Amino acid sequence: GGFFRSSELNSSRTRSYDEDVAPAPKRTRVYYGSLEEKERERLSSEKGRGSDGVKAGIKAGNINISSGETLDLEDRVSERQHDALAAFEQRRRARQITVSTDDTEVKAGLRALGEPIILFGEGPADRRERLRSVLSVVGPDALKKSRREEERAKRSQDECQQTWYHEGSASLKDARLWLAKYSLPRAMKRLESARALRDVAEATRAIRQQELQNSLRNLNNFCSQIGDDRPISFCHFSPDSKMLATASWSGLCKLWSVPDCNLIRTLRGHHTNVGAVVFRPESGISLEKSDVNLASCSTDGSVKLWNLESDEPVADIEGHSDRVSRVSWHPSGRFLGTTSYDNSWRLWDLEVQEEILHQEGHSKGVHDIHFHPDGSLAATGGLDAFGRVWDLRTGRCVVFLEGHLKEIYSVHFSPNGYHLATGSGDNTCKVWELRNRKCLYTVPAHQNLLSSVRFQPTDGHFLLTGAYDNLAKVWSHPGWTPLKTLAGHEGKVMGVDVSPDGKLIATCSYDRTFKLWLSE
Repeated sequence: GGFFRSSELNSSRTRSYDEDVAPAPKRTRVYYGSLEEKERERLSSEKGRGSDGVKAGIKAGNINISSGETLDLEDRVSERQHDALAAFEQRRRARQITVSTDDTEVKAGLRALGEPIILFGEGPADRRERLRSVLSVVGPDALKKSRREEERAKRSQDECQQTWYHEGSASLKDARLWLAKYSLPRAMKRLESARALRDVAEATRAIRQQELQNSLRNLNNFCSQIGDDRPISFCHFSPDSKMLATASWSGLCKLWSVPDCNLIRTLRGHHTNVGAVVFRPESGISLEKSDVNLASCSTDGSVKLWNLESDEPVADIEGHSDRVSRVSWHPSGRFLGTTSYDNSWRLWDLEVQEEILHQEGHSKGVHDIHFHPDGSLAATGGLDAFGRVWDLRTGRCVVFLEGHLKEIYSVHFSPNGYHLATGSGDNTCKVWELRNRKCLYTVPAHQNLLSSVRFQPTDGHFLLTGAYDNLAKVWSHPGWTPLKTLAGHEGKVMGVDVSPDGKLIATCSYDRTFKLWLSE
């Protein structure tokens, strides 16, 4: 008990002591000026006493006393203020900028400003805000400026797409007029015969078609001849159907008698693969033997003209630097068309003995050319998978043939004047209707690329295709039913032709032979 009491007593005593004696007030020292100066004063007064210790401390790097630089606070405050004002101003500007609510337009705007169009986890509203903040920095005119630049680029691109003209020579103008005068009467004549055919009774026409198709089903290999010791790349019948010209990769062209396949003459002049050798229209009919009767071309870009008397070329046509894959005569025999892998084709006038037209238009090499039977149009097929039909009287590209998936290796007009066949690396042959500029039918012809297509030359009642699957096939026209497969070559078929009288078919092949086929 006593223990507790004494403690209470203790506490009461303490309390009374505290109440009696007021605590001594704590004196605050007020320093004026910088502490650093006071410190300096203190140090100087204590110089005698502890200066050595302080010096040692400074030397050791434990005491740092600055030399009295001051930091201006005003500048920093104004900088911060300025930043805040700028951010405020930017937000105000951003509020005033109108940004489209269409998300696709917002994305387009961001793309035009070179910003990422979508950030991870960003919704349309965030995207719109981001565009607004970007515009508030670069200024709302930036979008208009980039749009203007886009339009300018588009305009210059459109200008690239435009057709442009350059001045042609006087001889080209004369040739165009001559071609118009030549082709119009021929077109009239063709239309007259078409009208006459239209008047023939439907039954009669059907019977005739049936007979022709039956005879084609009886086509047989009637003669096979080894033509050279390298692959034979091209074959062509003479206009009188009495000769066949073959071209070979050995650089030799040969003339064979038809139908007994005896060698008449070897034409020596090319040093590399010959692409084509073609008879001039009227050769053997109204042309003299000493006249130019044939033309040939090769992969080194040389084009040579030949007569029927000599085995040397009578003329060289110079101008191509790249591979010339095909040559073709205009039906008049006055002009020669050549196609080259320099993406162009050329027209040569043999009367004035010069190149009158160098036509560009394909984006890759041009492989084949054929002239319309009237003499008014030329069709070219290229490695860009497009065909083009050119009007020789005006120079325009009048039909653009779009549809093949791979290169076009062969083009051929039908004698009816309004159908055009193209053979391509996509294993199909397309027949185009020139009157409405559409693809009429796609013949799923072969298992490999088509090297050549030919219509029957007198009335076009069948279509002949040759391909790299070692076969040639005969198709009815119109109807496109397969009538006959000409199998027999051991190598890919490089070229096919039908004799102008329509009786014989020739095929030439990589196996170094050419074959003649005849319906019994």
